[in-house]
Amino acid sequence: MASMNIHMPDTTNLNHVSFSETTTTAPPLLSVCIGQVCLPKRTKLATASPTKQTVVIASPVANEVAARASSGSSTSTTTSLSQSWREIQGSDNWENLVDPLHPLLRQEIIRYGDFVKACYCAFDLDPNSKRYLNCKYGKKNMLREIGMESSGYEVTKYIYATPDINIPIQNGESCGRWIGYVAVATDEAVKRLGRRDIISTFRGTVTNPEWVANLMSSLTPARLDPHNERPDVKVESGFLSLYTSDESDSKFGLGSCREQLLSEVSRLLNKYKGEELSITLAGHSMGSSLALLLAYDITELGLNRVNSSTKTPVTVFSFGGPRVGNSGFKRRCEELGVKVLRIVNVNDPITKMPGMVFNHENFRVLGSERLSFEFPWSCSCYAHVGVELVLDFFNMQNPSCVHDLGTYISLLKCPKRPSMEIQRDYEGGEFVNKAKQWLANMMSVQNLNLTLPNPWRSSSTAAAESKMVNLQVQSQRT
Repeated sequence: MASMNIHMPDTTNLNHVSFSETTTTAPPLLSVCIGQVCLPKRTKLATASPTKQTVVIASPVANEVAARASSGSSTSTTTSLSQSWREIQGSDNWENLVDPLHPLLRQEIIRYGDFVKACYCAFDLDPNSKRYLNCKYGKKNMLREIGMESSGYEVTKYIYATPDINIPIQNGESCGRWIGYVAVATDEAVKRLGRRDIISTFRGTVTNPEWVANLMSSLTPARLDPHNERPDVKVESGFLSLYTSDESDSKFGLGSCREQLLSEVSRLLNKYKGEELSITLAGHSMGSSLALLLAYDITELGLNRVNSSTKTPVTVFSFGGPRVGNSGFKRRCEELGVKVLRIVNVNDPITKMPGMVFNHENFRVLGSERLSFEFPWSCSCYAHVGVELVLDFFNMQNPSCVHDLGTYISLLKCPKRPSMEIQRDYEGGEFVNKAKQWLANMMSVQNLNLTLPNPWRSSSTAAAESKMVNLQVQSQRT
């Protein structure tokens, strides 16, 4: 296997990156049914103007934001989620909701983060267990077993993924492993949420084939729409393999992760047709990549289109997620109306990959707003999608905490925790050495029998929280 060089950034460039935002809308789609999944038949209608439309009637959240701005108040909100869920789901790209972070949005980020955390809590890591590398519990009892019985959701399907890795893997790890679940809001929760929410959540990397898939960083055309393959829309080959590969060599093998997800989402959309619906996808690390691929897939196929003028909103909450595709993928997601809120730690190296150096943000635009230029090769670089909510934390004694999902959620719950003693090494030596060592160990594939680290399952999360450095919350728009 070819070796891979890992280049860590200079600490002077580690903390701040500037982004821009573009919002476009997609042309209407007509759907044609193939099998169990409705695939689109694209019309030749003109694309709507990408300029943002002015909302004449302000929402409850917008009214509250204006009131707080005029009064200078930053107190907690009393706005009802049932009245303002569309804004919280990103209908206006979270304008004026992330800086400062609106209390209701913070509450929803934490809630969806807990649904992702459930994937880890229910995942069986005991090699002696019959359910090893699968869910410990049945889907009807899973949320109750991990203490989320009052979440207001019912799990409807477990999701399994099989990366197509053509290398020898021992212990049969190439078969499908439990990677997440689909759930739907109960009738009682609908009253509080203001709509029937369909969610799908995904865990991060655990198995050796998943680690190898993460290292397959070449860009490849997604080609998820059979009617329009769009070769300019490219995604990371490893993530695409994990999303689309199935157990074709097994007589009783599972369908691909994609087939399982589209089938279940389509079933739920049809079951609750006529109700107010939303589709919310959330994931951590590699799981956030699957969430974004699913969001793109659903909207590209038009599964969320109710009629020619109405679409079910599709939102992604990404925790510590890497880049997924190129600038063509980013533009297409924006055209389709996919809303993405990326919660990242500025010191988390995973959020800067793939394309740590050669990415769309570094080679995007030169010049002023009126006169700009893109490098010809920028379309072949990775690009982040969506709005970015930035946290800033690091612990010298436990570098892996920078990617720990538990720490992400804990800091969102306690955003005003006082900063502790500053432990940054401004010359960069100690920090870079520790970060390089952790990242190299995490990505090593020279010996596939090694027990790879699980940085999101840090046993010292509580200790790490007490030694956080320079906690900040910012917003940046991609």
